[in-house]
Amino acid sequence: QVQLVESGGGLVQPGGSLRLSCAASGVIFSINAMGWYRQAPGKERELVATVTKSNNTHYLDSVKGRFTISRDTALNTVYLQMGGLKPEDTAVYYCNAQVTYFSGARFTDDFWGQGTQVTVSS
Repeated sequence: QVQLVESGGGLVQPGGSLRLSCAASGVIFSINAMGWYRQAPGKERELVATVTKSNNTHYLDSVKGRFTISRDTALNTVYLQMGGLKPEDTAVYYCNAQVTYFSGARFTDDFWGQGTQVTVSS
């Protein structure tokens, strides 16, 4: 199977920066799209940013110009550099990846990380 492990969340003051990382492990042939989602209390999970295998990116309008998604294909890792953080960015951030892997046979499935808390507060 495949596991996604996130790191880098925490408490930061408004205007501050954080960098989230998400590493995929397992017997992986390839990873297609990778992305970050977030869910604030009482709200639905929303897409924050995605990056394709060919490094095309897409962002939620409210984070454009402040967040940057990138990936390291060799390390099976995706990053989210967050700057100019606002209290409304407070949420649990989840990593997502579409992975082609080996588990007795070749499969392609979506996987999720466990989530990492980002809190923006003074």
